[in-house]
Amino acid sequence: MRFDTQAGWAFAQLLGATVGLMALLAAPAWAEGEAAGDFDYYILSLGWSPTWCATTGDSRADDQCHPRHEYGFTLHGLWPQNERGWPSYCRTPARDPSRSETAAMADITGSAGLAWYEWKKHGRCSGLAAQDYFALGRRAYASITIPKVFATLNRDITLPARVVEEAFIEANPALTPAMITITCDKGRIQEARICLTKDLAPRACGQDAARDCRAPKALMEKIR
Repeated sequence: MRFDTQAGWAFAQLLGATVGLMALLAAPAWAEGEAAGDFDYYILSLGWSPTWCATTGDSRADDQCHPRHEYGFTLHGLWPQNERGWPSYCRTPARDPSRSETAAMADITGSAGLAWYEWKKHGRCSGLAAQDYFALGRRAYASITIPKVFATLNRDITLPARVVEEAFIEANPALTPAMITITCDKGRIQEARICLTKDLAPRACGQDAARDCRAPKALMEKIR
C-alpha cells in the first residue's frame, strides 16, 4: 500500500498501533515476575494422588507413591488467581522456606518437593511469608470435606467427572457448580479445583478457570 500524503502516513501509524493493541489484548493473561500480593482470589487445587503416581510419580520412584502411603486427594496447591489469568514466580521480599518448613507440608502435599515448587511458582505471589502461606494452605485444605467415597476408595472405578463434582458439592453444601471444576489427565480424574476468596470462603471461579473434564468416563484408580 502506498501513502503519498502526511495524512496517509498518520493513518498507517494509527492502524499499526491499533493492530498492536488488539494483539496485546488477545495474548495470554498470565505472565511471570509480577509484584507479590496483587491478585483477586485463590484456587485450591486438590490432586488425586493415584493419578499423579500413574502418570508421573511411579516413573520417578517418588516417595509419594510408595505403598506405605495411602494418599487420595492431596494439596496440589493454593494458587493466587485473577478474574482473567494468574500471576506466577512473583517478586517478593519474603524469604524462601527452609527444608524443614517444606518437609512439614508433606503430610498433605505428598512430598516436600511439591511444597517447595508451589511456593516458588504460586506462594511468592500471595504476598505472605512462607510459613503463613503454608498455614493458609492447611486451612484451605481443611476447609473442604473430601467425599467419604473417595477418602476410602478401595477399587478402581470409571465415572464422568461431573459425578466427582456432584459428590464434592453434596459433601460441601456451600459449594455450587460455578465454584468447582474437575480436570482429567490421560483419561483419568486428575484434580478438583475449588475457588476461594482471600478469606477462604467459596466463590464463583473466573471464566478462564472453568475447565471441566468433558470425557464421558474417566478412570479413578483406587487408593494404594
